[in-house]
Order: sequence, then C-alpha cells, then structure tokens
Amino acid sequence: MRVRALRGAVTADSNTKEEIIAVTTELLEEMLDRNDVGTDDVVFIIFTATDDVTAEFPAAAVRKLGLSHIPVLCARELDVEGSLPLTIRTMILVYTEKAREQLRHVYLKEARQLRTDLPE
Repeated sequence: MRVRALRGAVTADSNTKEEIIAVTTELLEEMLDRNDVGTDDVVFIIFTATDDVTAEFPAAAVRKLGLSHIPVLCARELDVEGSLPLTIRTMILVYTEKAREQLRHVYLKEARQLRTDLPE
C-alpha cells in the first residue's frame, strides 16, 4: 500500500447550502468509486473553493457520506482573473495499491475544462 493523492473539481450552479453539499457529495462519491477506494483508505481531504462559494463549507458533504472520522480542511482558492466561478476543488490522500498512472482524477460539470487532458 502506498499513499497517493486524488484530485478533483466540480462547479455549483448556485451558491446555496443544498447545492454546495450536493455537488461536493457527487464529486467525492465519484472519486472514491472510480478509484475503488474505501472510506477506511482515506487519510485526509483538502478542499478549496472560489470566493463566491460562501453558503456552506464543502466539508459538510464529508459528514453526509459518513466520513466524519476523517480530517478535513477547507481553504480559499486563489482569486485569479478569469477563473471558473463557483468552483470546488479537492485533493484526497488515500492508501492504495494502484500506481499513480492508474488513478482516475475526477472533474465534473464545468470543471471538466480545467483538465481536458484526463480521461473520463
């Protein structure tokens, strides 16, 4: 087993608690599913969000998935001119047998344009 980093991002349609939790939950579920990662394999999760995500912490989705025992940190994304609005990014450190090249990073909704070089 090695510790590897999974990356992902998603955009929200609106700045509401329900939307932030819904899209973050979708992102996390997809990241864990695509990489065959169990909840016991997760070391920690870091979220960043653009300045216009203010209605809820993306980390609230972690509790909804029953991952409340995992350390989570939220931070602000750099406010770069012309960047994608309402964007939540994450990095999850996990234990896995997979090589780096086998990991499937997940970019959903409008965030797909951030990493067009990655396979779905």
